[in-house]
Amino acid sequence: MSSERSKRAMTRSRSEEETAQMAGIEANNKRKANIAVLVSGGGTNLQALIDAEHSGIIKSGSIKLVVSNNRNAYALERAAKAGIASETVIRKECGSAEAFEDKLIEVLDAADIDMIVLAGFMSILGPKFIDHFRDSIINVHPSLIPSFCGQGFYGLKVHEAALSYGVKVTGATVHFVNEIPDGGKIILQKAVDVMDGDTPEVLQKRVMEQAEWIILPKAAELVAASITG
Repeated sequence: MSSERSKRAMTRSRSEEETAQMAGIEANNKRKANIAVLVSGGGTNLQALIDAEHSGIIKSGSIKLVVSNNRNAYALERAAKAGIASETVIRKECGSAEAFEDKLIEVLDAADIDMIVLAGFMSILGPKFIDHFRDSIINVHPSLIPSFCGQGFYGLKVHEAALSYGVKVTGATVHFVNEIPDGGKIILQKAVDVMDGDTPEVLQKRVMEQAEWIILPKAAELVAASITG
């Protein structure tokens, strides 16, 4: 290679390297969506989200706040271990459902939250709250909506119904939250086989491991990416 060609090749190499470095800097500096996770219990789905952020599955958003309506929720311990701020808002202490939602909105707005993930949050949210965060709230439900969903279907009740009905395939759904319980637009679904001899507890664990913990982080990333553009 001639000296001139060598110089041109080196110049191109430096230019490509600088372009790659600039792209990396821009990606790192891109604003992330501030995510709040609302919980009531053990927080296994919260842990899946935390792990997904650490592993890079969630890259367009960052979990900034965990809010619980239960002071004894182990999810609060998970948040503390991950260095995530947390708040507790107790419905009874607020005096009314409206005051409870007003307090939630106050806490979330103070943290500049862009999107909300309901991860085992055992409280129905009303129209005022939903309208305040319209198209920014997602929920994971342990069935393939529209099966075994809506008012009264939560926790083990969903899996008890699936087994009672005799379905051979169940799964989980992540959907946007609207005024109809489990009625918002579906974002992702994943099927899980029902096995002979399953109990509601065994099926619940399989659905969490094979569906919920997989599609919830993926859906969170999709929504976060749409918020940040």
